[in-house]
Amino acid sequence: MPAQLPTSKFHLPSVDRLLNEPATAPLLASHGRAAVTDAVRATLEGHRQRLRQSGGAPPAIAELLDDVGNHLTAASRPSLVGVFNLTGTVLHTNLGRAFLPEDAIAAIADVARGASNLEYDIATGRRGDRDAHVEQQICRITGAEAATVVNNNAAAVMLVLNTLALGKEVPVSRGELVEIGGSFRIPDIMARSGCRLVEVGTTNRTHLKDYQRAIGPETALVMKVHTSNYVIQGFTAEVPESELAALCRKTGVPFVNDLGSGTLADLERYDLP
Repeated sequence: MPAQLPTSKFHLPSVDRLLNEPATAPLLASHGRAAVTDAVRATLEGHRQRLRQSGGAPPAIAELLDDVGNHLTAASRPSLVGVFNLTGTVLHTNLGRAFLPEDAIAAIADVARGASNLEYDIATGRRGDRDAHVEQQICRITGAEAATVVNNNAAAVMLVLNTLALGKEVPVSRGELVEIGGSFRIPDIMARSGCRLVEVGTTNRTHLKDYQRAIGPETALVMKVHTSNYVIQGFTAEVPESELAALCRKTGVPFVNDLGSGTLADLERYDLP
């Protein structure tokens, strides 16, 4: 490995020198001083590391500015791009999941071109609620009494627990205290929401009587968690949703089912599970 050269031997220009070069003016006009300054610093650091490792002659000003321009072009390029899904998984969680129908895409593009009634009630001329655009449809499809829309499943779980169980107990089966992709850990989400986790059953077997024993005066709700692709096989037992729902109705405790993901359409008509 070549001996590292002292920084003083590099003879690289200063950041100010490059920023004040006439050839830098178009970059400043296009990207702004802050972005160009960051790109200059990154470019100089890259060449400094190269010279420290390999030696050689320092680059000319023109070469440095070319590198700065390339850095800015790469940094301004959108990171979200279309890809080919060749994984064999039709709805891949890391590849955008389900596609939007063309009609939905067209509707989004149309309304995004200008102002909209996102939170404005046209009929009354007053401030509206953004959930009003979807709540009625969701309630009709699911039979729910009310509905709201959040960004993802973790946000939904956090909102439910913080709203309904702040400072109170929530029984969850030990076999459902899972970590899903993106560091979504059920115990952590529950702690951050302000509720108190009550573990019931064991990792491989949980019975209805375990929930019955856990429900008490401090119980805010009972939660069942979908474990995604984590599966325990062999000597196992879990409580069906219907039995948990019946127990919660009997005891007057809300029942929350963290589905993780799913579809509102019946896919059996398409011979899909």
